[in-house]
Amino acid sequence: MTIEAKLAQLGLTLPPAAKPLGLYRPIVVDSRVAYLSGHILIGADGSPVTGRLGQDIDQETGSQIARQVGLAMLATLEAELGSLDRVERLIKLTGFVNCTPDFTAQPAVINGCSQLLVDLFGPERGVGARSAVGAASLPLGVPVEIEAVFRVTSGE
Repeated sequence: MTIEAKLAQLGLTLPPAAKPLGLYRPIVVDSRVAYLSGHILIGADGSPVTGRLGQDIDQETGSQIARQVGLAMLATLEAELGSLDRVERLIKLTGFVNCTPDFTAQPAVINGCSQLLVDLFGPERGVGARSAVGAASLPLGVPVEIEAVFRVTSGE
């Protein structure tokens, strides 16, 4: 089953691929490695979703935000690669969580993105090395920022 078919089966649709909000590329593909810059959740009105875990966002909502960030990352991958079926495996996922000093559930928040990748690519292809880091603040006041590295087929 294609990744696009799995997305449909799960009732998920990809958002439009993100445009850079600064001087960077959302994705760089070097040989068979795709490096995704940090992605955030952009709301329906085009502005970043903001908030802080442990203050005005709870763990479950944070996990849902991380899942939506994962969809944004997949949209960037698809726009660059032409098909998500070119993804061979996740190599590394790094999640940053804007949180209060006493919030310690950063891994549970980033699990929202990790579970999405497992649901789509399976446990062999969708689980890689991972870090989940708490931060005192993130750009634009967003609650979650996630970056990733994937191995992809050559596309030839």
